[in-house]
Amino acid sequence: MADHKLAVIVLAAGEGTRMKSARPKVLHTVAGIPMLGHVLATARALDPAHVVTVVRHARDAVAAAISELDPDVVIADQDDIPGTGRAVEIALAALPEGFDGDVVVVSGDVPLLDADTLRDLVSAHRAAHGAATVLSAILDDATGYGRIVRAGDGSLDRIVEQKDAAAEELEVREINSGSYVFSVVGLREQLPRIGTKNAQGEKYLTDVIALLRGAGSPVAAQPVREPWLVEGVNDRVQLAAVAKRLNQLIVRGWQRAGVTIVDPDTTWIDRDVVLAEDVEILPGTQLKRATRIDSGAVIGPDTTLESVEVGAGARVSRTDATHSVIGAGASVGPFAYLRPGTYLGADGKIGTFVETKNSTIGAGSKVPHLSYIGDAEVGEGSNIGAGTITANYDGVNKNRTVVGSHARTASHNVFVAPVRIGDGAYTGAGAVIRKDVPAGALAISVAPQRNMVGWVEEHRPGSAAAKAAAEATGEAGETE
Repeated sequence: MADHKLAVIVLAAGEGTRMKSARPKVLHTVAGIPMLGHVLATARALDPAHVVTVVRHARDAVAAAISELDPDVVIADQDDIPGTGRAVEIALAALPEGFDGDVVVVSGDVPLLDADTLRDLVSAHRAAHGAATVLSAILDDATGYGRIVRAGDGSLDRIVEQKDAAAEELEVREINSGSYVFSVVGLREQLPRIGTKNAQGEKYLTDVIALLRGAGSPVAAQPVREPWLVEGVNDRVQLAAVAKRLNQLIVRGWQRAGVTIVDPDTTWIDRDVVLAEDVEILPGTQLKRATRIDSGAVIGPDTTLESVEVGAGARVSRTDATHSVIGAGASVGPFAYLRPGTYLGADGKIGTFVETKNSTIGAGSKVPHLSYIGDAEVGEGSNIGAGTITANYDGVNKNRTVVGSHARTASHNVFVAPVRIGDGAYTGAGAVIRKDVPAGALAISVAPQRNMVGWVEEHRPGSAAAKAAAEATGEAGETE
């Protein structure tokens, strides 16, 4: 049930120059989801009445992502006045005029911060009837962060940014995480009083703390239980560190849910992946986006699945697959490549060095090795011989090949689409099939073999082959 006295403001206006990327910083992905997506999901988990995200840099790209991630988020545009204080001021203007509750402020580049931590912060804020409560953290190295400066009695006095801090303030190890809860009344009163006389020429949201305290309003700082929860991302090094931390949490969660993960250090699982009990994940495996794996399936080693459904008891080894379905009890790999639109039925097989695309391979059917099956449909219980190619492209259009049920096609076949091989039909080795094959028929296209005796001696005289042939011919003659 929505908390009608709670709003969340997400700050996502920064440029993120240290990422050195054409992509906006908050849209870089962690566990398959943009950083901003993690933050919006956490915000929504608080059940607030309103969520407002402030944007500026790469505005259209960020706004489009927000609309896809959470269409109900209100988007507010920051103007030319820089700083987090101005960003929050813009966001408050986007809230309903009569809103008189509490406002949570979080940053779009802090993807590990969870809803439980914010709930605890809101609860502490409300229990103390606070005007502002800051989420802080104790770090061994606080370089780069704003410092929490406490009064002699231990209460929060002010927050000092790194560039504005005095020498003794730089020794402080308690830092501002950039996440807050404010009473909206006090926040609205104090934001217009913030100036830009500081090292960065910005309106600091942190200046509100000192203003509220000066006005006699209660302010507090609450340290987070684990400092990594508030780790922000400013460059690619920090992005990798945050991604690794989140992956460790995801992997551990699945292990505790009954999934065997042989080597957690080389297994990467995106947040949206769903695994059933008794799935086994072998080393070097990546499970990405909307992948779903049913009970008893074994995945890996050295396998990447992106948005793939895997049925119960299937086995997928050393395979790269995207937007595909692998049926229960099926076998894939090693060294298979399943492109989008592949559907492998129950107990089917896609074997070694096989590439498939936009194709359905029916229950119990097999494509064992060294084949390309594209834009094709194979019925049930059929076997596709080694080295088969569906020639699906005529230079203009893609055409389909249809192989019926219980068909047996031989090695080194080429099916020139559009073509249909009927139920129970056979094809001969090396056949190029250009016409439909009726059910139960045998199709061959190879000319009768012709041996041109003496060709090597005539056309390659003096060669090693000619000498070997002459010796073999002589020995055969002596034997005769």
